[in-house]
Amino acid sequence: MAKIIPFKAVRPAPDKVSLVTCRTYDDYSPAELAAWLDFNPFSFLHVLNPAYVNTQKIGLEKRFKNVALKYQDFKDDKVFVTEEKPVFYLYEIQTKTQTFIGFIVGTAIEDYKNNSIKKHEDTFQYRVELFKDYLHQTKFNTEPVLMMYPDNPELNEWITLKKTTPSLYAFSTTTKEKHTLWKIDQTDAIEWLQNKFESIQELYIADGHHRTASAELLLEQDAASGNERLHYFMSFLMAESTIKIHEYNRIIRDLNGYSKEEFIEKLSVNFIVKAKGQELWKPENKFEFGMYLEGNFYALFYRQNPNTTPSIIENLDAQILYDKVLLPLLGIEDLRNDERIDYIPGNQSIITIKEIVDEGEFEVGFMLYPTSITEIKELANNNLIMPPKSTYIEPKFRSGLIIYEL
Repeated sequence: MAKIIPFKAVRPAPDKVSLVTCRTYDDYSPAELAAWLDFNPFSFLHVLNPAYVNTQKIGLEKRFKNVALKYQDFKDDKVFVTEEKPVFYLYEIQTKTQTFIGFIVGTAIEDYKNNSIKKHEDTFQYRVELFKDYLHQTKFNTEPVLMMYPDNPELNEWITLKKTTPSLYAFSTTTKEKHTLWKIDQTDAIEWLQNKFESIQELYIADGHHRTASAELLLEQDAASGNERLHYFMSFLMAESTIKIHEYNRIIRDLNGYSKEEFIEKLSVNFIVKAKGQELWKPENKFEFGMYLEGNFYALFYRQNPNTTPSIIENLDAQILYDKVLLPLLGIEDLRNDERIDYIPGNQSIITIKEIVDEGEFEVGFMLYPTSITEIKELANNNLIMPPKSTYIEPKFRSGLIIYEL
């Protein structure tokens, strides 16, 4: 079963919420970051990077302590307010193409440890330890773990009714998104939601594997403190059908010594290759791949062997591309660290891939079909790990909107 708890969140003062919240720190180019820091004194970016100019000159421990100090300054200046009692939230994000909605709650590390909260991605220990140190020093987290639960008609009906009530926040951003937040503070509503999620056997991490592992490590490190809040971490729970899964497309710097003709001939062993010319072609089904090479698009259709039964991993499109193209033909073994490969999230137009390749730094681009929810759950249920950079998942949560203090 899935245990969820309300918590005493910290959030922006209502008149400042649109000024405070920001995209994930890494989404900003240096020029954008400098502009926001120069012209918006309320941006949460000031908390995330309180010594922007001198970031490279100070150690991580001092930087984390500066984050904690700046966060306290924001609280002292009443930029943030603290809830009077533990609550849940219902949060909706409307983009130009899709609406996302789900519950902001506390989830139990014990459920993660006993596999009631399931994962499908591997983690890097250095990243886990780095974020654990960040949490230890700053004593707060504003990046919930995105999790999915099976679609539930009763929860859907509850959400529909809740949306008819007055919201806590309703604001738009410069990225043309609309954000709406409802507070759930009635005891009967909180208990009803807790009981409903207790009947759900498993939750699946969609995005936030490192944050979850860091929360577990922090509990192990600081368990003697007796701090009950360390036993939980903030999550954004959404029905699985409402989460958007994009592919990660690949761009490669060279053909590993092959000419275009030689490379296409090699591809033809495992793929039916069809020239598409200037047609902006992208895969429409599983086992289909797009390729852009020397000014032209190609469709690659994987030749499945009817006499074999591939494993769950071997059946993933990202793994097929690695096993049949990237490793044997292009000599790319380490998908995370090889400097000859880079990745473009599938929420960007394939024109982006065309433009990057046409500029000359990269020679070929590959487009994939998105991984399905079913594949992700099948991997998680079998304790298997996806290949690196297989999925780019939306929605993305705004930093500084809801804060879980430790």
